[in-house]
Amino acid sequence: MHPFIPVEPSDRPGHYRFTVPKNLCVGPPDRLFMFGGVGLASALAAVEAHTGRPTVWAAAQYLSYARPGTELDLEVIVPVTGKYNSQARVITRAGDQEIITVNAALGSRPDSPHHQWAVMPAVPPPEDCPEMTIRWQRDPDDMNSQWDRRVAAGSFGRERGKAPPATDGIGRLWVRPTNRDLAIDRLVLAVMADFLPSGVGNAMGANAGGNSLDNTIRYMNFVPTEWVLADIRIHAVHAGFAHGRVHLFAQDGTLLATASQSLIVRIHS
Repeated sequence: MHPFIPVEPSDRPGHYRFTVPKNLCVGPPDRLFMFGGVGLASALAAVEAHTGRPTVWAAAQYLSYARPGTELDLEVIVPVTGKYNSQARVITRAGDQEIITVNAALGSRPDSPHHQWAVMPAVPPPEDCPEMTIRWQRDPDDMNSQWDRRVAAGSFGRERGKAPPATDGIGRLWVRPTNRDLAIDRLVLAVMADFLPSGVGNAMGANAGGNSLDNTIRYMNFVPTEWVLADIRIHAVHAGFAHGRVHLFAQDGTLLATASQSLIVRIHS
């Protein structure tokens, strides 16, 4: 069982269970709900356990919310299994209500070449960057307590809305778990990828964020790293929705993963 995303096998073949912990939730203290990236990560924990293969690509569609203490049923369906890869989906339910649907491809090809063309931007090291401070009312034990975040470029947290709109839509955060024993792996990166909506306020020059409609992540190479640089680019905001991507780099410049999202824009007073 993963130390951060505690998904367990169920007594039903092809099913797994996950009870939503409070410390993996966000939102107002009286209306906490499971962080979207946690929903994706829990589905990946189930499908990787079921197939025995690592995730290459996964896309979550968020349909509803799950509150702390909710027991979720994760049904894994694998329509295709080949020599090197599997095609699968995970349907996460709370009772009869579908919460998240995840489609994924999993596998690995031995002795394949490796190349990287994405380049990590030049930013100050984490120790030289200010902490990202939270400006909204929150529970002290919620999801935000699980992360150290340092602002490498842009306006985040209490500073969002104090600067003009970003000319390029880019903001950058250094991120690491507060639990120093927690290794950076596919599940942790799936959660980190869902920090993308925090870049909306920086891009717009407003006290703004959003609710994710989806989260698609693609995994690359893995190297040990203490911090991950989230290089967030918001492409556009239109008709109440925002679209963007985030590259996740190790400290040595290795591209660990890239992710993209569409979200409902929320502008706060």
